[in-house]
Amino acid sequence: MNQFVENTIVSLAKATAGRRFGTVLADPPWRFTNRTGKVAPEHRRLARYQTMTTHEIGQLPVGELVTEPAHLYLWVPNALLPDGLQVMAAWGFEYKSNIVWHKVRKDGGSDGRGVGFYFRNVTELILFGVRGKNARTLPPGRSQVNYISSRKREHSRKPDEQYDVIESCSNGPYLELFARGTRPGWTYWGNQADDSYRPTWATYGYNSVAAE
Repeated sequence: MNQFVENTIVSLAKATAGRRFGTVLADPPWRFTNRTGKVAPEHRRLARYQTMTTHEIGQLPVGELVTEPAHLYLWVPNALLPDGLQVMAAWGFEYKSNIVWHKVRKDGGSDGRGVGFYFRNVTELILFGVRGKNARTLPPGRSQVNYISSRKREHSRKPDEQYDVIESCSNGPYLELFARGTRPGWTYWGNQADDSYRPTWATYGYNSVAAE
């Protein structure tokens, strides 16, 4: 385990302060090196934020932060689906399903500003996993479709609609890892997990500030 991961684990432990959670939402800073070239967030021309390898993400002791049963909602880019499943298993969760986020324009059509080596990506995935016995979703989850359609904001910012879905389908306490901004009733951790979060790079006209 390298020093960066050790420091990250210490920071996470301080933020959670020994508490245990029923649901974890995570949006890790996946590393794309040698997969998508200049569109990767760690590319020198972009350098939006520090990324982590799949192995480094998997070393985070998420399994030690949860009760049983517990739910995990794990964001993963389409190109890194196998990595997402690997991290989910490393954290001690069993994959069950997924939620698709469809990024749309103001007029409701697909937002084709995404990137991709094989196809132009207009979707991202939330992998859903469980840990422990009797880990089924709450009753509202049985009628909840696994699909979110909304406009995207700045790079990597995920839709706020996810919170209503999670809170209706899974028990708390709730923990968000690699959070941007804050959410009432949640414990949150990450470099941008504070009330004053604003995008610090050039981005789309519709972003977290414009949406307020």
